[in-house]
Amino acid sequence: MSSGVALVTGASGGIGTEVALLLAQHGYAVAIHYRARKEDAARLCEKITTSGGTALIVQADVSSEGNVLRMFQTVDRDLGRITALVNNAGITGGFFRVEDLTLKTIEDVLAINVLGSFLCAREAVKRMSTRRGGSGGSIVNISSIAAKLGSAGEYVHYAASKGAVDAFTRGLAKEVATEGIRVNAVAPGLIETEIHAANGEPGRLQRLSPTVPMGRPGTPREVAEAVAWLVSDAAAYVTGAILEVGGGR
Repeated sequence: MSSGVALVTGASGGIGTEVALLLAQHGYAVAIHYRARKEDAARLCEKITTSGGTALIVQADVSSEGNVLRMFQTVDRDLGRITALVNNAGITGGFFRVEDLTLKTIEDVLAINVLGSFLCAREAVKRMSTRRGGSGGSIVNISSIAAKLGSAGEYVHYAASKGAVDAFTRGLAKEVATEGIRVNAVAPGLIETEIHAANGEPGRLQRLSPTVPMGRPGTPREVAEAVAWLVSDAAAYVTGAILEVGGGR
């Protein structure tokens, strides 16, 4: 029996893939968003459907309003009204000191991480809000412990974008609290994904693991479990929360 319709942005790899898989296992029909990694998204979709689940892939640049509108219209048509949104799409912009950042890097990080989250949440609220005839729902934004740490010497630009996501989460949660919508964030710490190597430092997990009180990096599945709990009825009285999944870091 379906739990509803979930859209997971940035689902073609890492944390997003595990979130999509877990929500599908929990009975959601899942819209798998990707920007460029179509083959990865298609493999994930096939994995879900061959296991008896329902899924489709949707391509979009979440920083483009037109793309976001088209993506939600596709989900409306092919899966139905969305009941869960996981704003996972994001980029780090690479490792740079602030003095070495280009304008384009700053703009790209803010466009995907902040503007993209706003646009997707806006469209989700239009469909979920009881004020608009919806039946409610849950929005989970993927933040980062970087927002708390500041990430000096690595990516202050990324940390700042996630600080904006935290503020957005708290504000939107209060705005729609009486409309059947809960809005929370999960803030992962050091997680085993390809993002470290993609940014040019494949040994980053090993270098930073000693700074984690639990002594190890987390897994994408551990982050996905937190997301799945927040969208579930078990978290029915939780909104405006920033749930850290960082091993105590």
